[in-house]
Amino acid sequence: MIKFICYPKCSTCKKAQNWLDENKIEYEFRDIKIDNPNYTELKKWYGKSDLPIKRFFNTSGMAYRELNLKDKLPKMTEDEMLKLLATDGMLVKRPLVIGDDFILVGFKQTQWEEKFLK
Repeated sequence: MIKFICYPKCSTCKKAQNWLDENKIEYEFRDIKIDNPNYTELKKWYGKSDLPIKRFFNTSGMAYRELNLKDKLPKMTEDEMLKLLATDGMLVKRPLVIGDDFILVGFKQTQWEEKFLK
């Protein structure tokens, strides 16, 4: 079963959850604000994703802007970025879908359809 990690008040997360429900895809729900991914999880998911580390940041969030991460991230190592992401779920791009052999970051319906409805 996949893990669906989201912030319940986020409109994109709600849309993604509705999509999963409509397509009868079972998932384990996890609230990112209450149960933020830890460093070990993030490192594993990042390694499995083939995505740049920056894709794991919620670049439109208040926490991202308040910490001025647009300017700070280019100077940070991947390890420093992962440690930072582990400090606050609101820094993490969501929803996150964790499968046995894939990671989806954010909700792009066409990408999800390719992964789940092929």
